[in-house]
Amino acid sequence: MLSDRALADFRAALGSERVFDDPATRRLYASDETPRQVEPEAVLFPASHDDVAVLVRVACTHRIALTPRAAGSSNVGGALPAPGSVVVSFECMRRVLEFDPDNRIVVVEPGVVTDDIDRLARSAGLFYPPDPGSSAYCRIGGNLAMNAAGPRAVKYGVTRDYVLGLRAVTGDGREIRTGCRTTKGVTGYDLTRLLVGSGGTLALVTEATLKLLPAPEAVATLRVCFNSNRAALDAVGRVMRQAVVPCALEFMDRRSIDAIRPTGAAEHLPPATQALLMVEADGAAQDLPRQIDALQDALTGPGLLDVQSGFDTASIARLWAARKSLSLAVKRIAPLKLNEDMVVPVSRLADFVEFIDATAHTQRLSVVSFGHAGNGNLHVNLMVHPDDADEMARAHTALAAMMQRVIALGGTLSGEHGIGTEKRHFVPQEIEPATLGLMRAIKREFDPYSLLNPGKLLPD
Repeated sequence: MLSDRALADFRAALGSERVFDDPATRRLYASDETPRQVEPEAVLFPASHDDVAVLVRVACTHRIALTPRAAGSSNVGGALPAPGSVVVSFECMRRVLEFDPDNRIVVVEPGVVTDDIDRLARSAGLFYPPDPGSSAYCRIGGNLAMNAAGPRAVKYGVTRDYVLGLRAVTGDGREIRTGCRTTKGVTGYDLTRLLVGSGGTLALVTEATLKLLPAPEAVATLRVCFNSNRAALDAVGRVMRQAVVPCALEFMDRRSIDAIRPTGAAEHLPPATQALLMVEADGAAQDLPRQIDALQDALTGPGLLDVQSGFDTASIARLWAARKSLSLAVKRIAPLKLNEDMVVPVSRLADFVEFIDATAHTQRLSVVSFGHAGNGNLHVNLMVHPDDADEMARAHTALAAMMQRVIALGGTLSGEHGIGTEKRHFVPQEIEPATLGLMRAIKREFDPYSLLNPGKLLPD
C-alpha cells in the first residue's frame, strides 16, 4: 500500500495533475498485452527528464518499486506492474528534441510513436529502419527496452543498431548520459548497448539519439508459394547464402495458410500451397530488377509452386494481402494467443518447424508459426482457451519443450519481444550461472535498491 506521505511527495514533485491513484486509472494500467493483471498503487505521468529524476529520488526515499511503461504493447509482461509498484507512464514525453538531417540523427523522448520517427525522417529523404509490427502505436521507449525489430531487421538490423546515445536516470536517481552523436566512438564502456534491451531494469531512459539512413528509392516484392514448410525454409537458406540481401524475408507455415483460407485471402494462392515466403528488395530503382532476378534464382528449387512479383504500390499491397490477413484469422482459432518469438540459426529453421508441428500434434494444440525467416526468428503462436485447464497445461508443457529445443539447436529464447515476466524462468537454460552472476552484479550497480521493473528479465 502506498503511504499518504509517499503519495504527497510524488504530488509535490510532479504536480497533482500528473499523479493518479484512483481505481479507474489503476485498472487501466494494470496490464499490457499479456492476459494477466496486477493493479499498481498509482500511475505517474512525467513530462520531462527532470520529472523522471525527481520521481526516482522520491521512490528511493520510500523504497517504492517503479514499473516503466511506454504504450503497454509488450506481450511478455514487460510492462506488467509488479505487486506494490507505481507505474511510470512515458506517454506525455513525446517531444522530438532535435532533428538534424545533415548529420542523419534525431533526438526523441521515450513517448514518441515509432512510425512518427520514420515519417519525420522520410520528410528529409531519410528513414528509421526498425519496423516492429506495432510501429503504428508502440513508442520508442518500449522499443529501446526490448530491442525491438521487425521484417527489415534481416537487412538493416534491430533497434540497438540505431541508438547512438541515451540520457537516463538510474535506480538510485543518478542522471547519466551514454554514447555520443557520431557513428564512431569508443570512449569508455558501451553502456548504450547495455541499456537497450535491458527491459527498464537498469535505468529509465528519458532521451534517445537515433541514427537515420538515406531512404531507398524503391521497393519490389516477391510472393513465393511452396508445397511444404521444409521446401520454403530450405529456400530461405539459399537466399541468405547469395549476395543480394533482401530487406524482408517473411515466412508463413502450413497452419498459417490453413488459418487464412476461410477468409478468402488465400484464393489467389495455388491450391497445393502449404507454405509462403514474402521477399522484398529495396534500393536504387534501376537496380531492383537485378536484385529480384537474383532472389528468384535463389528461391527456385524443389517444392516451388508459384512466384509473383510486384514493383508498384498497388501490386505490392495485393501480394501482401495474405500475410496482412493472418493476425485476424488466427484470432478466430481460439480466444487466447500465447505468442513466443524464438530464434534458431537459419539452417535449423526447417528442423525447428517440424519439431513444433510434432509437439502440437502430441499435445493436441493449434500452433501457428510465422515470422522473420531471414533472421531465423519465428513467432510461434499457441492458440488456446484460457478456461480449459487441461489445454493450458498442455500448452505450457509444449512451450517448455520448444524452449529446450531452441537452445539445443543453438538458438535463443527471444529475438525481439524480450523476456519480461513470461520467460524469465527459462533464462538459466540459455545463460550459465557465472554469466548470470555478472548480470545480477550489473543490476545492483545500476539499481541498488531493486526498484526498477522488478520481477522482469533475470530469474530469481
